[in-house]
Amino acid sequence: MKKILGFFIFFSGITFYASFAQQIDSQKLLADLEYLASEKLEGRKTGSEGANLASEFIKKRFRDLGLTSQFTDFTQSFDFFNRREMKKYSNAANIVGFVPGSESEKLIVVIAHYDHLGKKDGKIFFGADDNASGTAALLAIAEYFSLNRPKHSMMFVALDAEEMGQHGSKALVEDFPFPIEQVMLNINMDMVSRSDQNQLWAVGTYHYPFLKPVLQQVDRTSSISLMFGHDEPDGELQDWTFASDHAAFHRKEVPFIYFGVDDHEDYHKETDTFENIDPDFFIEATELILKALKEFDTVLLEK
Repeated sequence: MKKILGFFIFFSGITFYASFAQQIDSQKLLADLEYLASEKLEGRKTGSEGANLASEFIKKRFRDLGLTSQFTDFTQSFDFFNRREMKKYSNAANIVGFVPGSESEKLIVVIAHYDHLGKKDGKIFFGADDNASGTAALLAIAEYFSLNRPKHSMMFVALDAEEMGQHGSKALVEDFPFPIEQVMLNINMDMVSRSDQNQLWAVGTYHYPFLKPVLQQVDRTSSISLMFGHDEPDGELQDWTFASDHAAFHRKEVPFIYFGVDDHEDYHKETDTFENIDPDFFIEATELILKALKEFDTVLLEK
């Protein structure tokens, strides 16, 4: 009897682990990253044909998943002036998808920028890690919640023009389709596909310490190490509080967690290619972020 009981517990554990581990389609995740970082998209610079191809790809996926949007054709258009180039850009495009919550109208906003540097001196800056990786993870997580309705409403936004000064996130926050007070949490993914140290940073708990216990709990289930820091103004590590698109939400006092890796040798170089990502790390990082979102979706509802 003990053997049978032991086998049942063991078998149940395997069944639970298998169902828990297979939350995303890893082949689709990698294929999405490979396409977004392909030569065809030429580095996805804002306003380029490659950026247009990327935005259409994301919109089609949102349609196929049955997501809705508060914007026509999933597109929040905006204009901005890029001081680095002394040039005005018109009709930049944030791509916004939405899944209504089953128990709350409060929002969790998940973001990743899809733009990169484009072409310079005839060279393509492919931007595989920065940030085709975050965009592909966004699509995978959106797919999960399109099939498994969250308790909170969730907004999934592929942002434009981060590389030119975080203009996409600024436009999103300034023209947000709900009162900003409805946003309980912002999750930003910017460079999540490689780490020589097998480490993924979760930035923001210095400012919002009530988020840390959930992340510590999720970290115990992962084969990669979730690191905390890069968010203290006078800390030893570089402060990333305003380093990416989560900054616009933080300025509005919206709690955030920014998932990302340390800069690597291919950062902002033409060698940031699909071949140089770490597929196993990327899959595990995406799974970890999804697990965190699932836990936040439950924990925040209880507060």
